[in-house]
Amino acid sequence: MKMKRKISILLSSLFALFVFTACEDDSDQFTVTETDPVSLSELSIDMIELDAANPNNPAVTFNWTVADYGQPAEERYALEVSSDETFTNPVVPSTVNGNNTVTLSMGELNSAAGNAGLPPFEWNTLYARIVSSLGTQNGVAVGSNVITFQVFPFFNYPFKDYYLVGNATAADWNNNNNNPALFRDADNSNLYTYTGFFNSGEFKVLEVKGLWQPQWGTNDGASIDVNPGDTSDPGTFPNNNSSIGAAGYYTFTINFGNSSFSFEAFDESGATDYMSIDIEGSALTGPVSMTRLSASDSHVWYANSVALNPGDLAFSTDLGSTWGSETSFSGKATEGGSNIPVIVGDLYDVWFNDLTGDYIMIPLNL
Repeated sequence: MKMKRKISILLSSLFALFVFTACEDDSDQFTVTETDPVSLSELSIDMIELDAANPNNPAVTFNWTVADYGQPAEERYALEVSSDETFTNPVVPSTVNGNNTVTLSMGELNSAAGNAGLPPFEWNTLYARIVSSLGTQNGVAVGSNVITFQVFPFFNYPFKDYYLVGNATAADWNNNNNNPALFRDADNSNLYTYTGFFNSGEFKVLEVKGLWQPQWGTNDGASIDVNPGDTSDPGTFPNNNSSIGAAGYYTFTINFGNSSFSFEAFDESGATDYMSIDIEGSALTGPVSMTRLSASDSHVWYANSVALNPGDLAFSTDLGSTWGSETSFSGKATEGGSNIPVIVGDLYDVWFNDLTGDYIMIPLNL
């Protein structure tokens, strides 16, 4: 009986302590109220022409009133812009904590306009609002009024381009020798492939022709490694300084998103050998002849410094077939496919692979 009584007293004490503590917690509960929407001020100018020559110069400053959530907590403000007033696909070019003003540079506003879907080199309306919230989880978010202004963006080339170098390639170990370009996937900008003839040897991937870094290779034969310019160079493909066993056609695939790569034999037997391929279409003033990469590789074609205007193009063969697609800059052309759109004029290096239909158009000045 004594033991039972002691246990009963102990449980009663713990219950009393729990009730007391709970009461104390209730008295200190953190309570917030939803703020009224902040008021975003109209801009002092309503037409902004963005200057590509001075991307770091200030373009626009946004000001708004302070949110009030009923607690002395630091508010978070997100600037959102959109190509439509319903903010179907909003873009967030800037967020600030505890401040009610933000300035965007020419480059930042240009990127935001491009990401929102505004085309370059023409006037279009951009919508803007401020969304206030609390905490890192954006709690109790409230949107402001919407303002509009006209913007004239310059073109913002959003992609990276990569090139092969090494004695397994036509460029040898020369970082500026018309190095073959990798072909970028139209749906995954981190995924690149190259199908062509490789000598018995090794190779690496460069990001800028004429520079040895950034330089991509492999140290373990399973994943990619990079020297961005301040570390030691990685090993070579295809397997950390081991040469390709036999010269022939291979497909090299590299994914910069998940650091993976593969190198596999490709059967080119039965492929058509075209005698010539031209670039034709409304984007050119006249047909441009392409050149085979090398005597060994008759299926990869290129044309350097091609002047293209807004319009479209296709690849035309000596057998009368035309190859095209619907994606600008890079993609996979098919025989009889749509003409390839050229959305901005510039000088381009154009590459086409008649084995796979892969093409890439690399602007030289954007």
